[in-house]
Amino acid sequence: MASILPDDLAAALRAHALPLDEVGLREALEARVPGWDLHRLTPAAAKRWKCRYRLLMDAGYYDGASAAEAYARALLATFAALPPHD
Repeated sequence: MASILPDDLAAALRAHALPLDEVGLREALEARVPGWDLHRLTPAAAKRWKCRYRLLMDAGYYDGASAAEAYARALLATFAALPPHD
């Protein structure tokens, strides 16, 4: 089965021991973030922004060619926002 995620994104998910499937990513995001919205873009918007999905979370947005990619980008952003462990 071919991966639905770009290689660099899949590697970053593996580094955090996160799932690689759409449902697992959505569940991990739901467990970590209290609120977010996923939108499937219209064809005109998809052409303009070169993506099919946009996830809105906090003050940012995360684009993806698939819902799984948008979930993954948003989920990884939550890890980047955490202060480093000393």
